[in-house]
Amino acid sequence: MTAPIMLVDAPSLYFRAYFGIPESAATTSDGQPVNAVRGFLDMLATLIRTRRPGRMVCAMDHDWRPDWRVALLPSYKAHRVAPEGGEVVPDTLTPQVPVILDVLDALGITTLGAAGYEADDVLGTLSVTQPGPVEVVSGDRDLFQLVDDDRGVRLLYVGRGVAKLEDCDDTAVRSRYGVPAARYADFAALRGDPSDGLPGVPGVGEKTAARLVDRYGDLAGILAALDDPGSGFAPGLRTKLAGARDYLAVAPKVVRVALDVPLPAVPTDLPTAPADPERLLDLAQRWNLAGSARRLVDALAARAG
Repeated sequence: MTAPIMLVDAPSLYFRAYFGIPESAATTSDGQPVNAVRGFLDMLATLIRTRRPGRMVCAMDHDWRPDWRVALLPSYKAHRVAPEGGEVVPDTLTPQVPVILDVLDALGITTLGAAGYEADDVLGTLSVTQPGPVEVVSGDRDLFQLVDDDRGVRLLYVGRGVAKLEDCDDTAVRSRYGVPAARYADFAALRGDPSDGLPGVPGVGEKTAARLVDRYGDLAGILAALDDPGSGFAPGLRTKLAGARDYLAVAPKVVRVALDVPLPAVPTDLPTAPADPERLLDLAQRWNLAGSARRLVDALAARAG
């Protein structure tokens, strides 16, 4: 069987690493925090050691709040916009991201982003254009929509951490939410997601959203049924959905991950040794990353055994 390609939602992992490891537990000799860097590298090492992928791409946010999504839904991530513009990011996390990129480059692990798109969209496009099997790694629930049993696309969900990783196929998505992965975006639009500024339909929670998707197939079917007096909606629910009609007309386009991002051809083979050992050593010494770098190098080398 072909070794899978592992598509890593890098921002999801390094944000989790930053908030999961105290700054005081990971600093350089002059006191600069490297908790996000160490945690991210340790997560990668664990994933490579336990999943043994043959290929890997780490997706980056080149645009965390694309204009085209905001034009459809102005509330999209609006609560995360800093007063001076840009995303609200902890001051001590921002300088760690270039360090992560430098280390990945020295290792020879590909990173990839696209102007006007989020990391999710890069992951989505790679999931349908790269030969399978595909393992998408993220703590973002929206990526459940990428699961596709026919193409061998799974989500390795790290919402509770890499140590408690959940390996999700379509059956797992149905068990978790009551809808197939292909309908997750419609379900999420109905339910809403405060973390992304998606209001959802007031009064419609997960169970009702799943029941509606199960009965009418998708949001287009639900909206069409609203105009049918015999469609079986309870009066209160019909009123709620009718009141949210304008939102429901655009929300799915915002929630759905783009599958057609124009991406350059990039190397995806996962190395078994660092591409630039001397540079990696310099980075490890400069940023006090010797232990994490060694664990990641060992995980890469173990794939050659």
